[in-house]
Amino acid sequence: MNRLILTVGLPRSGKTTHARTLGFPVVQPDAVRLAVHGQRFLAAAEPLVWGLVDVMVRSLFLAGHDAVVLDATNVSRKRRDQWRGRAWSREFHVLTTPADVCLDRAGEDAEMRRVIGCMARDWEPVGEDEGTGVPVNGEAWGG
Repeated sequence: MNRLILTVGLPRSGKTTHARTLGFPVVQPDAVRLAVHGQRFLAAAEPLVWGLVDVMVRSLFLAGHDAVVLDATNVSRKRRDQWRGRAWSREFHVLTTPADVCLDRAGEDAEMRRVIGCMARDWEPVGEDEGTGVPVNGEAWGG
């Protein structure tokens, strides 16, 4: 069965660095955003961005890849559940980099610091009923 690897972690937690080490095609909503509208985030464009991400993931599987990485924060169960029940199994690579480390990495970028704070407050651990979990930075994952 095809395998969709979802990164789970705050912005600046190391998701992209990790995703690149896996050796599989990577779909990155942040790159789609920049390609579509040239900004990190534009609320009105999010349905289009996620529609394109969905098409990209499905296309890579249809092209014969048996594993694809979705490099996104995926910090909420609602976001992760959007990838459930498809023609693949889900595997979560959870980066539990502490929020203060992510904030340090964001430097003086006020908007990124705000996003990190919001996502840290909204973090929902990956539940054991969601799929296979892989703790990337050595800490326990899920519920």
